[in-house]
Amino acid sequence: SNPKESDNQAFCSLMLCVGVVASGVFDGVHTDIGYEHYAEPTVPGLPAVLAMPANCFVNLAYILLGWYWLPSVDKGRHTYYLQEVFALMALAYGPVQWVRLWTQHHWAAILDQWVTLPIFAWTAIWCHFLEHGWQTGTFLAMEMTSLASYVLALFHPQGFELALTSHILVVVWRVLKVQRYLGNATSFWIMVLGMISCLGFVSLKLWDQELAQWVLFRRLTGHFWSKICDVLQFHCAFLFFTQLIRHPPWAPSFS
Repeated sequence: SNPKESDNQAFCSLMLCVGVVASGVFDGVHTDIGYEHYAEPTVPGLPAVLAMPANCFVNLAYILLGWYWLPSVDKGRHTYYLQEVFALMALAYGPVQWVRLWTQHHWAAILDQWVTLPIFAWTAIWCHFLEHGWQTGTFLAMEMTSLASYVLALFHPQGFELALTSHILVVVWRVLKVQRYLGNATSFWIMVLGMISCLGFVSLKLWDQELAQWVLFRRLTGHFWSKICDVLQFHCAFLFFTQLIRHPPWAPSFS
């Protein structure tokens, strides 16, 4: 895949998700809509796009992260493709979350939840590549399974949380496995930081309202810091994989 194809595939995938959401297929999914679900108070006088400034502006971090990690040097066709798609996912994820905060629309909330899953799945795909090389059919099946798992949200109010937890557990398992076989001391500490960031991503968001009783979390709330942790785990994933690629223990044919 060349860079142009990566751009087109990432854009078409996002548009497909938008189209499915707009069709109403997932209208029965439970989502939290309304500012009362966020600990950050809205600022009177600001437009809706900036109603919660901290939670809105933090999404710029995803865009900057994605831009930073867009590969500029060809590191091998498949390696380049994996890194570029992951960077494009980060670039797209920021605006998707911002639209949710801005509009407080059910469809935007559904899209925000749904696109989270294939991002985690891509991490597992990169692990699989490092262990077994390029397997187009396997990677496609993994992404399709990830996207399909969002159907769980139709059957239970916590269906999305179940799907996300499953993704996180699979990623942790695959990362530990690839670290064991291919990693080094540097990648180990990157992995540890990434897992701590993942824990912060989940727990700070869950405790958003409870943490607001403390002065430190009144304006920069748990939700805000959760997003900071999310960006950090994204960054750690890039560092982890580029570290392993920099010292490949496998044959050059894998690239």
